Amino acid sequence: MKKPFYITTTLPYVNADPHIGFAMEVIRADIIARWKREQGFEVFFNTGTDERGAKIFEVAKKAGQKPQVYVNEAAKKFQTLIPLLNLSEPNFIRTTDLPHIKAAGEFWRICAQNGHIYKKPYKIKYCVGCELEKTDSELVNGQCPLHPTRAIEWIRERNWFFRLTRYGDFLRGLIQRPGFLEPASRRNEMLALLDQGLEDISVTRARLSWAIPFPRPLSTGETQGTWVWFDALPNYLTATGFPGPGFEARWPAQLHVIGKDIVRLHAIIWPAMLEAAGLSLPERVWGHGFISLGGERFSKSAGVKLELRDAVDHHGPDAFRYFLLREVPWDADGNFAWERFEERYTAELADAFGNLASRVLAMLERYRGGVVPEGGDTDLDRSGDACVARYSDAMDALLLHRGAQAAWDLVADANVFVDRQAPWAQAKAGDQAGLDRSLAALARALARLAVLASPFIPHAADLVWDALGLGATIDSARAWAQLTQSSVSGAKTHRIAPLFPKLERAAGQPVTR
Repeated sequence: MKKPFYITTTLPYVNADPHIGFAMEVIRADIIARWKREQGFEVFFNTGTDERGAKIFEVAKKAGQKPQVYVNEAAKKFQTLIPLLNLSEPNFIRTTDLPHIKAAGEFWRICAQNGHIYKKPYKIKYCVGCELEKTDSELVNGQCPLHPTRAIEWIRERNWFFRLTRYGDFLRGLIQRPGFLEPASRRNEMLALLDQGLEDISVTRARLSWAIPFPRPLSTGETQGTWVWFDALPNYLTATGFPGPGFEARWPAQLHVIGKDIVRLHAIIWPAMLEAAGLSLPERVWGHGFISLGGERFSKSAGVKLELRDAVDHHGPDAFRYFLLREVPWDADGNFAWERFEERYTAELADAFGNLASRVLAMLERYRGGVVPEGGDTDLDRSGDACVARYSDAMDALLLHRGAQAAWDLVADANVFVDRQAPWAQAKAGDQAGLDRSLAALARALARLAVLASPFIPHAADLVWDALGLGATIDSARAWAQLTQSSVSGAKTHRIAPLFPKLERAAGQPVTR
């Protein structure tokens, strides 16, 4: 049996259209999912939409719609990301799905039964934009720095609380565990937060109609709505079929991919909730950085946005995936700029990868009738071995940008090999043995590159694989093993259209978008 690998993204709120920040997250989760399939894992990849809470209710009301009608239409926009971004087989969960509602209720019931839920009055400062309580230290000039256009609300009511304060020592040990929370900067932030001390958290809200009713009424008989995060976090569990038989085959998650602004929820509150319910903990949480536009963070409330479909359609999903991967390090923040998009597209995709594929396939057809010849190992094969090793180490460490760099190192080496060996000169000189060695080595390198690039640019990788006569698409279950094959000799190849055609422009004019 294949070893399971369960990977999740956060569930974005549906109060606005999908944006590039979430696209970056889900693309990278998809890249990891594809990589793990190549490693022989049985991958379960979960994403979806968060559709409850005061913020959603406000937007639906402003649109003149009932909340359920609004979220049904909004969820469709996020589901279109699957084909738009060429995502591979994700499970799509919605927090308004009936199975999730029932399973989340059972999860809360277990926490309460175990003595971790109690009621008390409280008074807090609350940011509806974050759907989170805010302390004075988290505010800047009395405003939430992530939602500076929203007024901070004072909430006074009697609610159900979760006993987070019980878990200080447990959480400190968990966060200090090597590999649980990465990158290291996130781990240091959470340890500093624990040093400040924990407080129990309110998990219900009075007067919150657009929420899952909490299964326990107050002594007054009042039934309150469940806090949106206490509803949303269990989606990672409920997506596995919890509490039904067999959910343990998928749980726990091996990796939660999240934004750095919600690390506290996933590295402190969520593990404490699972511990309270007596359930296994996720193995790894990765808090990635933000992407900005011209130095400003993408923000719905501040109006800093870029139309996602425009960016994807500009050069297609493969180019968009590749650009976000290379331009924004997985362990740091980054910036989106059209100029940089054009530079990477032209230099790395069109001129380097695309041109290499075209040249190799054209020479195979011209000099060997489209059949890969026999040929012994060369320096290019040995260079490929080193690139594969660096690639594997980087991908296992989730440093995806370094994995892509290792693959493109092989692209550069192969292009240098073409110029140095000059197969056209070998053919002209009648050096048939030398020509066979050169063409065979280039065909092997191109096959390797198709596999290495397939998590990043899956469509282009499949086109190369097919053009090499190795199959219509790359078989992810066998692809990695095929990297070690010493030869693709005998394969029947064919030419292909440019993988990454350059946009035409008028003299002196910018590329038209």
